[in-house]
Amino acid sequence: MMRVEICVDSVESALAAERGGADRVELCDNLFEGGTTPSAGCVRVARQRLKLGLQVMIRPRGGDFLYSATELEVMREDVRMAKELGADGVVFGLLTAAGEIDEARTAELMALARPMNVTFHRAFDVCRDAAAGLEALIRLGVDRVLTSGQESSCVEGMELLSSLQRQAGDRIILLAGGGLTPRNIGRVVAATGVTEVHLSARSSVESGMQYRNARVSMGGTLRPPEFSWKATDEAQVRAVVDGFAAAERG
Repeated sequence: MMRVEICVDSVESALAAERGGADRVELCDNLFEGGTTPSAGCVRVARQRLKLGLQVMIRPRGGDFLYSATELEVMREDVRMAKELGADGVVFGLLTAAGEIDEARTAELMALARPMNVTFHRAFDVCRDAAAGLEALIRLGVDRVLTSGQESSCVEGMELLSSLQRQAGDRIILLAGGGLTPRNIGRVVAATGVTEVHLSARSSVESGMQYRNARVSMGGTLRPPEFSWKATDEAQVRAVVDGFAAAERG
């Protein structure tokens, strides 16, 4: 049976994902940079309000996945925080400077995380050798790996995704994620054989502010809009979940 994971950056979006029928959410902050660790308050309220699976992103900053000793210390504390607050799993990824899976540090964080489940995120997509990287994660006992097939989207990465799925067998779960939408997700699943998918399923939400000072920006030089934002769209999640259910019924 297909499992649908929705990437969210707020409790409101997590609740929309649950209403839409998702199996679990990956709770992050700062999706513009690919997701960073959410606040303890966000994790706590999400756990209190949600019945579905709750995965917590452990990523101290955007950018690459080569972390300093101080950043690793922060990641340790965030893993402990997620466990204390009742998360079902954590999501992280660490590489060496040579572009290989950082097995020693991954093993250390996994030991702290258990009995929570562990997903190695799309740091995998920028490792040097996907097949060797997958074997490293299997040796470590990682539960699943999130990947687009080392491309910007799963559609572009379908050939590698299919190869990785055959390599993985039942030794690790391949979670396909990257550029998936209700329109293309069925094609990717059919072509690759993956059994779990990851998407954000977002649409724009307009601010309720009546007074708007357009002269002031709270963001950086890219100037994101101040009076609208992206949030998980319950209807998009439902379309994906219902589509898979219909396919399973035959």
